[in-house]
Amino acid sequence: MASGVARVDLDGRPIKPMTICMIGAGGFIGSHLCEKLMSETPHKVLALDVYSDKIKHLLEPSTLPWADRIQFHRINIKHDSRLEGLIKMSDLTVNLAAICTPADYNTRPLDTIYSNFIDALPVVKYCSENGKRLIHFSTCEVYGKTIGSFLPKDSPLRQDPAYYMLSEDASPCIFGSIEKQRWSYACAKQLIERLIYAEGAENGLEFTIVRPFNWIGPRMDFIPGIDGPSEGVPRVLACFSNALLRRQQLKLVDGGQSQRTFIFIKDAIEAVLLMIENSARANGHIFNVGNPNNEVTVRQLAEMMTQVYSKVSGEPPLEVPTIDVSSKEFYGEGYDDSDKRIPDMTIINRQLGWNPKTSLWDLLESTLTYQHRTYAEAIKKAISQPVATS
Repeated sequence: MASGVARVDLDGRPIKPMTICMIGAGGFIGSHLCEKLMSETPHKVLALDVYSDKIKHLLEPSTLPWADRIQFHRINIKHDSRLEGLIKMSDLTVNLAAICTPADYNTRPLDTIYSNFIDALPVVKYCSENGKRLIHFSTCEVYGKTIGSFLPKDSPLRQDPAYYMLSEDASPCIFGSIEKQRWSYACAKQLIERLIYAEGAENGLEFTIVRPFNWIGPRMDFIPGIDGPSEGVPRVLACFSNALLRRQQLKLVDGGQSQRTFIFIKDAIEAVLLMIENSARANGHIFNVGNPNNEVTVRQLAEMMTQVYSKVSGEPPLEVPTIDVSSKEFYGEGYDDSDKRIPDMTIINRQLGWNPKTSLWDLLESTLTYQHRTYAEAIKKAISQPVATS
């Protein structure tokens, strides 16, 4: 961290160095948060994960200026007795660990529920019992479906944003029926939120809950067969990126009519750092972190990504760049979805003065430039290799 003027919080108080136990530090969000903490703050990070590939550049070589402020601990929190000790050593625990890929929600519902609820229970327990602050990452999925989606198709109220805007302290959480196992993730995440909130109310746990709305950027998800399982199905942007890199059609589930908002990872990490360093303003709050200005249908996202990738790669788009597929064909039985997800930013703006900055085009250009540079050659090599025959 560069020396200079002493850093202060939003209320003008000096920011004291702290030790942060970061569970899931080796993932997409964790890697960017570790970068931010190492380059701009004096804080120390105990980085917990099963893999360290995405933070390897922060761990090696040992001569890096922050080498004494980050320690990697290879831990699976499901069954590791070191977890409580590492939480005790820290001032703050940030829990990022989760199964959060839609393709898994109805094909691996048990793993999804265990990962997002059962495995998180000890983290909450240890923080509460040892008087440690917790920042827990939840999801915008906890809102489920919007009120507007239940209105008649021809209702003029469908044009009213009030029926689609998702507010942390006012919006209901509406899930599909039990056989729609797609909601296993959202339900597990909502239940751990309720447990954390109850620990705060009854036992004084200091907590902040983060609800991300589609955070996008370099190192997100995985590209199947290159830096992840070949049979895996990542989230929408990585799915589209994989198709673009392989010059395949982008698959639009049920016509790509669902609407989503997307936010650049670097904007979102700014919000998280404010939560970390402004505990008095963040404790006891649930924060939406998204960009309501970057709303598109999934079809529009596919069209924009096709244009951006053509620009960054120099390759012309396919003559027919997209193809429609059914949700049953793509995700299997039990899939369901919400129509729109627009975050209300009132609370985070009031408490932390934060607003996102990056446009959808710019965040897609940054992400696809990184992916083309990082993965294009590996994919060309994989495609050119002959298929083994018996």
